[in-house]
Amino acid sequence: MNLSVGIVGLPNVGKSTLFNALLKKQAALAANYPFATIEPNVGVVAVPDARLNILADITKLEEGMGELPPLKPAMIEFVDIAGLVKGAHEGEGLGNKFLSHIREVKVIAHVVRAFEDKDVIREGSIGVREDYETITTELILADLDTLEKVNDKTLRTDNVLNSAVTKLKNHMNTGLPARSALLTEGEEAAAKQLSLLTSKPELIVLNVTEGDYQEAKFDEIISEYALTMGMEKANFVVISAKIESELAELGEADAKEYLKELGVEKSGLERLIQKAYEKLGLMSFLTCGEKEVRAWTVKIGASAVEAAGEIHTDFMDKFIKAEIVGFSDFVQCHGWKGAREKGKAGLQGKDHVMQDGDVVEFKIGR
Repeated sequence: MNLSVGIVGLPNVGKSTLFNALLKKQAALAANYPFATIEPNVGVVAVPDARLNILADITKLEEGMGELPPLKPAMIEFVDIAGLVKGAHEGEGLGNKFLSHIREVKVIAHVVRAFEDKDVIREGSIGVREDYETITTELILADLDTLEKVNDKTLRTDNVLNSAVTKLKNHMNTGLPARSALLTEGEEAAAKQLSLLTSKPELIVLNVTEGDYQEAKFDEIISEYALTMGMEKANFVVISAKIESELAELGEADAKEYLKELGVEKSGLERLIQKAYEKLGLMSFLTCGEKEVRAWTVKIGASAVEAAGEIHTDFMDKFIKAEIVGFSDFVQCHGWKGAREKGKAGLQGKDHVMQDGDVVEFKIGR
């Protein structure tokens, strides 16, 4: 499953600093993880998952391997939607080009500057709420343009789509995003084909100073802006683009020590990915063996056969059973052999609901 996050924001809010830090992180992980740069403004990085290292150690011992098996974490694509400024929907600041990129992502991350710095020119940026509203307005205007271009003949022959488009136009003309429009299940399904920008889940990324980048302050900072912007706290994540840039230059051990000194448990990248997973209702199941130790991304509530399909679509038709052990049980039993001996490994059918961290071995027919 492809997980992609589009990073948007006005100039000089820290968006490009964050994205460049992600690219450095990507390069730093090249020795251990697969990665790719699709375009200059698209980077693919590994989803941090400490469970993979633990499974690799267990697999090495259980299989009598001379070295650890390769790690293949789930991947996340970050798209830097550069040039998004006031007037983007009309093509200002290369707006048309980059708005097309955002149509392909699963989650929008609005980076806003939650600090004052006399050495950084705001370039249209006023404050967190105003900056957010400027970008959102551009996305809404782009969506309204999309709605206006829906073919009249199509609308006449598709009553459900016609109803969805009418409701969305009325709703968005009041300055509200598509995601908050009240549509029926059928209308929502019909509207998906339009790929509206403001129908996508969003996160507000608060870029703070180094001085404010402390775990103890995060809740206070988020509470302040959630109240100011009239949003739920779950929509926010606090980062420091400058610190992320510094972390990207460090090795894993040094990065952990630096975060510890700052009083932060997880990097901003990790918390951003975690929030994106929450927004999309995603989780990971795990596979391990001599060939590789890997994390696979699925929707929460996915069945065993749907999980098998993430590995290969043929697995869905040829599915027989899934042998599953919870991650904690797998670790306590030191691998498959111990889990089987202690009755922790169970054979499950197609309809079994997967849990986050399940270690799985699929039984597939020919």
